[in-house]
Amino acid sequence: MVRSQYSGYLSEVGVPADSDTETFIALKCGIDNWRWAGVPFYLRTGKRLAEGQRIISIAFREAPKSMFPGDSGVGKQGPDHLTFDLADESEVSLSFYGKRPGPGVRLDKLSLQFSTHEADYASDVLEAYQRLILDAMRGDHTLFTTADGIESLWERSQPLLDDPPAAKPYAQGSWGPNAIHQLIAPHAWRLPFERVWRDHRS
Repeated sequence: MVRSQYSGYLSEVGVPADSDTETFIALKCGIDNWRWAGVPFYLRTGKRLAEGQRIISIAFREAPKSMFPGDSGVGKQGPDHLTFDLADESEVSLSFYGKRPGPGVRLDKLSLQFSTHEADYASDVLEAYQRLILDAMRGDHTLFTTADGIESLWERSQPLLDDPPAAKPYAQGSWGPNAIHQLIAPHAWRLPFERVWRDHRS
């Protein structure tokens, strides 16, 4: 885990001068069952970052052997990704390697994308809190964690809450402290500017 606090937080109104409260956290987690054994989950959230995003990015593990020659370009631009952008303009993107037209075998990174704004029902999409409040009023528990789930989360979090690592500083407007890269090495975070969404208005 990496805990961090943005520079200037201690100058905020109402914040104690010696506060160790984190404004950013990054976690490397695992799920101890047969389905997810060996699959790392990287989570991070924070305030005063470069952008406000709600992203789930799934990186596909590369096969131990490839059918393509070593100089084809496969893997040169990172693994294939399935990305869910959960902002109000919900979008899904699948990036993968495809053969470049012409003789020889040269692969380039390609992308398939879908946006709710490209569908006829785009005007029916609710803002996140509108959806949450409506579901609560209807008694729809689909997006809510169960009481057992919350208790289990607190139980697993207690050791970190009892003895947390020191909060490292990070600059406002950044993507967080540099320690987040060492946390998940040799893997890498997939930052928002590394994805280019097709403009649905064009």
